[in-house]
Amino acid sequence: MLASAQSHAVLGMDAYPVEVETDLGRGLPAFTIVGLPDAAVREAKERVRAGIVNSGFEFPLRRITVNLAPADVRKEGPAFDLPIALSLLAASGQLGGNRLAEFSAAGELSLDGSIRGISGALSISEGARRAGRRGLIVPAANAAEAALIGGLEVIGVTSLEQAAGFLTGKMTVKPSCVDAAVLISTGSNGHLDLADVKGQEHARRALEVCAAGGHNLLMIGPPGAGKTMMARRLPSILPGLDVAEAIEVTRIYSVANLLGEDTAVVADRPFRSPHHTISHAGLAGGGSTPRPGEVSLSHLGVLFLDELPEFSRLALETLRQPMEDGRVTISRATGSVTFPARFMLVAAMNPCPCGHLGDPRQDCACPPQKVAAYRGRISGPLLDRIDVAAEVPALSRKQLMSTAHRENSAAVAARVAAARGRQRERFAGAAVYCNAQMDSALAERHCRLDAAARGLLETAIDRLGLSARAHHRILKVARTIADMEGASDIQPAHLAEAISYRSIDRRGWHGC
Repeated sequence: MLASAQSHAVLGMDAYPVEVETDLGRGLPAFTIVGLPDAAVREAKERVRAGIVNSGFEFPLRRITVNLAPADVRKEGPAFDLPIALSLLAASGQLGGNRLAEFSAAGELSLDGSIRGISGALSISEGARRAGRRGLIVPAANAAEAALIGGLEVIGVTSLEQAAGFLTGKMTVKPSCVDAAVLISTGSNGHLDLADVKGQEHARRALEVCAAGGHNLLMIGPPGAGKTMMARRLPSILPGLDVAEAIEVTRIYSVANLLGEDTAVVADRPFRSPHHTISHAGLAGGGSTPRPGEVSLSHLGVLFLDELPEFSRLALETLRQPMEDGRVTISRATGSVTFPARFMLVAAMNPCPCGHLGDPRQDCACPPQKVAAYRGRISGPLLDRIDVAAEVPALSRKQLMSTAHRENSAAVAARVAAARGRQRERFAGAAVYCNAQMDSALAERHCRLDAAARGLLETAIDRLGLSARAHHRILKVARTIADMEGASDIQPAHLAEAISYRSIDRRGWHGC
């Protein structure tokens, strides 16, 4: 007898339909899975055999052939266990009714017949909706996640017996329903507060400007000045995720199998801080079957690189294309996949190898050649993609001992939200959500300068030798500063502040 069940395989961020065909033929008992299965899929026959028997069903002693179509695309992971088991039960006459043709299924089967959670459930749910399925049967652990995609009956089951009972009508399982907006409202957005930061008014201002416009930030200062402390508090002043953004981030974490237990949605903006020993594949993504890297895991959030010059040159250079395009494409012999990667880069570094160049408390022991070599580890094209470079000096004894009131994150976040609101109104209808995402055409339209501001910018271009990219980034930062003040036009004062954040363009910064 022949029967089939519908499932989906995840490739990159998307899921494509897979038909699980099961044939019971004559001959000696055997169990064969074809259709380019990987080791995890080939081992499904042992899990399915034990799961069927321990769920009270009869395992047919026939020649069993399971085909995963299309047969020319590799199938990976244990998510095919459940559809294989269901199609086998249907082929052997133990699963009646026609519901199996209306629902897709995905889940890992335990030896006792229970169903374990899987990765990529959100992408599978979206794939099932695109394929026109009535619903999707998934592990109960993934039901809330899969239900984020509307227009689909999501049936969460805990066992093969329950899944079979639902399909035959012997058991009633209510479809899972979630309110994404309610789930997102429970996000903490971090427990760190800017009120913990002493002094550093200039750096705090730079942090606020970057949060208001989504700009990239480089903090330069001696050890212990508070660079890492401020970077970790950046999420506390960023606007919260809306529903569409939260679902987009959740898809990435689901594919990467990084959703926490009982976590249906990523409610907070991501903050990723990889160690400087990370490889370029770990940063950009990769593997024989491409998986998201840190640039994608920080999508719509913050990618923090502490001790920037200590990262390998190859790893840093992989950032250039995602920073410009907001996505990363990974190509393999079997094809290419694209992951979103629209993140804020926040980096920190010392001014020299010993860290005390310019520190009034301690003399620098580094010769000029070593300083130049240290800074030269960061290429000019990468620095060109930095919007704001802020110097973070060492704190004085008076600043360290001060108990004066310091503005908290809530107050700063309110100003940031107001500036972002003006940007949303400006870019309504466009796929742009903040000033940092403007292309050259949008920058030319929304960053017009009067005669005084134009003259100031021309002087900066001549004196600093600014590239075309740096010129546009200055305009976008100035637009953000104007938004923070509620100004409709960019004033010379806004432009002057934006230019002051380009210390990395000064001659001599690389020691030349």
